[in-house]
Formats: sequence, C-alpha cells, structure tokens
Amino acid sequence: MARTSKFQENDTAFVRPQNEWRAGLYIRLSREDGDKIESESISSQRAILEGFLKDRPEIIYHDSYIDDGWSGTDFDRPAFQRMLADITSKKINSVIVKDLSRFGRNYVEAGKYLETVFPLFNVRFIAVNDQIDSISNPASANSIIVPFKNIINDEYCRDISMKVRSALDIRRRQGKFIGSFAPYGYQKDERDHNKLVIDREAAQTVREIFEKFLNGYGILSIARLLNEKGVPNPSVYKAEKGLKNFTKGRLWADSTVRRILTNEIYIGNMVQKKKEVVSHKIHVAKAVAPQNRIIAQNTHEPIIAKEDFERVRSLLKRDTRTSPNQSKLSVFAGFLKCADCGRAMTKRTVVQPYKRYDYYCCSTYKKLHSKACTKHAVRAEAIESAVLNALNEYIRIAVDFDRVTEEVKKSQKGTDALKRLRAELAQAEHEEERANKLLLDLYPDFKEGIISREQYFALKEKYASLAERSKDAAEQIRARIKEREAGGETENEFIATFKKYRGFKELTRDIVCELIENIYIREDGEIELCLKCKNELSYAEQFLREAELNGGRGEVRIADPASLGTAKSMIDRCVSAVDNELN
Repeated sequence: MARTSKFQENDTAFVRPQNEWRAGLYIRLSREDGDKIESESISSQRAILEGFLKDRPEIIYHDSYIDDGWSGTDFDRPAFQRMLADITSKKINSVIVKDLSRFGRNYVEAGKYLETVFPLFNVRFIAVNDQIDSISNPASANSIIVPFKNIINDEYCRDISMKVRSALDIRRRQGKFIGSFAPYGYQKDERDHNKLVIDREAAQTVREIFEKFLNGYGILSIARLLNEKGVPNPSVYKAEKGLKNFTKGRLWADSTVRRILTNEIYIGNMVQKKKEVVSHKIHVAKAVAPQNRIIAQNTHEPIIAKEDFERVRSLLKRDTRTSPNQSKLSVFAGFLKCADCGRAMTKRTVVQPYKRYDYYCCSTYKKLHSKACTKHAVRAEAIESAVLNALNEYIRIAVDFDRVTEEVKKSQKGTDALKRLRAELAQAEHEEERANKLLLDLYPDFKEGIISREQYFALKEKYASLAERSKDAAEQIRARIKEREAGGETENEFIATFKKYRGFKELTRDIVCELIENIYIREDGEIELCLKCKNELSYAEQFLREAELNGGRGEVRIADPASLGTAKSMIDRCVSAVDNELN
C-alpha cells in the first residue's frame, strides 16, 4: 500500500459537482458615472441575465443582488457585501453579471476578486456580454483582455468624475446652490431649488445669535441661552420640518454657534466646495482650504449686515473667554493688551468687606511673575473713564472735521482734488514698490552674512508691514478717485463712524468693537488707544492741513475761517495720539 503524506488533509469544502452551480445575479446601476440610459437600467440587466439562465439548465438561480445608485469605484456596496457573505457561507458558488463594468470600475479591486477571491472559493464568474466564463471557457477569464477592459472601465469612471466635478464647479461659480439641504436660516426656493430664500423662523434665531455675540455674550453662553429657551437646534429644526436624515433630541453646542457666526452665507455670499472627496476611488471627504473654496458674491438676500459680520469675524480672533459663572464678556474683553509684551490683560476682582472692584494685570506676569514682564495693574473704572473721554474727544474732532471739510469741498475745484488724490496714489504706490524691493534684497544679504538672522526676521516683518499698509492706502485712494470721477465721493470713514455716536454717555461693548482696534496699558498706568480707522483719521488731518496751507496762499476760499481754526486747534491737541497710532 502506497504511503501518503501525514500533512495532507482531505478538505472537500470547495469541491463542487460540475452540474451544481447555484447562481447569484449581480446588478448595479450608478447615478454618478452616467449609467442612466435604458440599456443599463436595472430591468434591462435583469432581463439579460434571466435570458442567459434559460439556456443553462446546469445553473440554478438562487438570488439577485442589486446595488441601485452605487458607484463601481469601490466594492463597499450593500448588495455586493451580502453576495460575498452568501459566497463564504456556501449558499452560492456562481456570480453572473451583464458585463465587467457592472461588476466594478476599480481596476485594482476588480482584479483582486476575479484573480484571487473567486478562485479561492471556487466561484464561477460569468460576464454575459463580454463572453467571459471561468469554468466553461477558462481562457476567457485568464485572457489579457480582462484586465485591459477593467483599466478602460476605471479610466471611464475617472473621466466622468472629472467632468461631473467641473460641471458642479461651474454651477457653484454661477452662484447656484447645489447642496442637498439649505443652510440653517434659509430654505430652497420652491420654483428654483438652486436658489435660497430666507426661512423667517430660523433667520430670527440667526439674528439673535449675532446680536448676543456683539453685545458681549460668549459662544458657550449663547448656546446655553438657546437651550434654556427651548429653541430647536438646526438638526432638530430640519427634522421637525420633515427633512430626512436629521435626528431629534439634540441640543445647541458651541461648535454650532461658532459655525453660524463664521458662515458668509448670512451676508448673501454663497460659499461652496468646503469639502471634496479625495478621488473617484476614495470616497472620503476632506476639508478644502479657505482660499480654494468657491465664493459667489450677493447671490441671495442677506440675514446679517456685512458690517456686523466683519465685526464678529474680528472679535472671534480675540481672546474672549469667560469664566464658567459669567455669561457676558466685559466691555474690554479681547481689546486690552500689555504695551510691553503684547499679551492680553487679565481681569481680576478684589472683594473687601466694604467694597468690591475690578482691575487688570498683564497675563504674562500672572503666569510667569516678574521673570518675563511686570504687573501693569490698572483699575477697570480708570480704563473705562479714560476711553470714554478719549472717544468723546475724537467724536468732537470728527464733527468739526465734517463741518470744515464740507466748506473746503464747496470751494475746491474737482480737478484740484483729483490732482491731489493722484499725487497721493503715486506716493503710496512708490512706497509699496520700495518696500517690496527691500524685501527681495533682504534674503541675499542674509545668505551672504551681511545681516544676522535676528536682523533678517525683524526687517522682513517691518518691510512686509510697510508694504501691506502702502497697498491698503493705495486701494483706498483708488476708490476715492473712482468716486470723484463718477461725480461724488464717499464720506471719510473716520468722520462717518464717529459722528453717529455723538452724545453717547455710556461705554458699551458695541461701541468698543466698532471704534477700537486695541487698548495698550503701560507700566506707569498710561493708556494708549489705537483706533480702527486710524488711516482715515490721518487722511482727514492731511486734508485740513492742506486746506489751511492752500487757504493761506489764496487758492481756497473758506466761508468760515474760524471753523478751520477750531478744527486746527483740536487737531494739534491730538497730533501726538495720531502719530502714535500711525507709527
């Protein structure tokens, strides 16, 4: 008797009689790759496969596996996975498809199943229209034509994906909304689903969120207030409106409030393509960098004024945290900085038997003590009084500026004003060009050892800042020239902004947010105020100084010279403050 190896096992798991083929019919239709014509429909594929079985009595029909609306670029499809489960549990041992493209359009994955998985489980694979049968005609399954066709199917899907992406980007640039669900605060227009209209109920909540934030409430505090009032969050609200894929019972979160506060959709701008899939094969969405997103301006009715949105955006960049027991921010939260180290000032409260008061100190000193910075302590009421008086002084200056500039404009000739503006533009452009040239020359000097590393970075920051300021100034002058040439000129921002707060007696966070850039506290208690519209203040000052000089030469006639003198004296009183701001 011949010896047999003791390591040989008689495993009959994959041994099948040749006339016992239990077949699963696999049918797939994708809405993404353009397979919408009648020849590729579900019913058409089913008819072809059932017709094929009529002439094959050795193949017994077991079940149909249909993936309707699923891409062929990956194999994580529900019906396909169910078919694999039936293969491993030996319910079926044959897979029949209309052609290779219905099986899948991923060259690598399709090859893995056809060349490895199916042979391992002794599964018979049949592609009817491609005339492939791994049992009755093994050469057809092993032919080089099979991987070649899979490559063609893969390339076809890649080409379709690029065309679809391009078409969607075109519609985004046209300002058409292509999302599945409208953002909170809006709803799709019933006559045009690519257009957004305001949802009055949700829009009121959006306005309340912006109003609360501008009035000093923190993001987490706003979320708590909304939850206490029982306002449904965006997901719950949409579920209540009957939209699918949204759940109920969830609360407002700080991340939801922040997302609303930073979404340009609420000022009428359509911001789309915030996420995109990695590729046509990898269906995982990744975030798109802000500069690569597609933004269409003024595509729908805004809910929030653009000025308020910009103020919110500016405030979000500041350190405006609140303590757990504090719902509203202090008037100066995020605006007070140490004049020496540049770090934020920290608010402290002193509670004594007969009095209670707040003061601010440098956060660097608080954390590192005297090793890095000094205390810079100052009472909160002292800051509030100083800022209130300073702003009122600027308001008085703005009112006088307004009165005198109107007199000057009446007496100035339009050509003279344009000539002056063009001269200012030339100077600003020259400064920008000079700063950029200095920036370009810095690196060679650093590489040759002419300047040190510390000098390089310090000068780079200085020249970059100068170039940016010159560029901004040139843009503003161009806008003024354009207004002049069109027959009018917009009011100076410094004058317009400060005039509307004429007569205010109480300092509020809303006023601080609109007028002040930063407040610097020095060690000796001196308070330095930095305005947001410092460039416009400089232009107003320059305008009146030039008017005074021209008036002295008799080129300009001013109806009330005393007005100019009053404004001049006020200008002189704040020259040092202006110089500090500009430098």
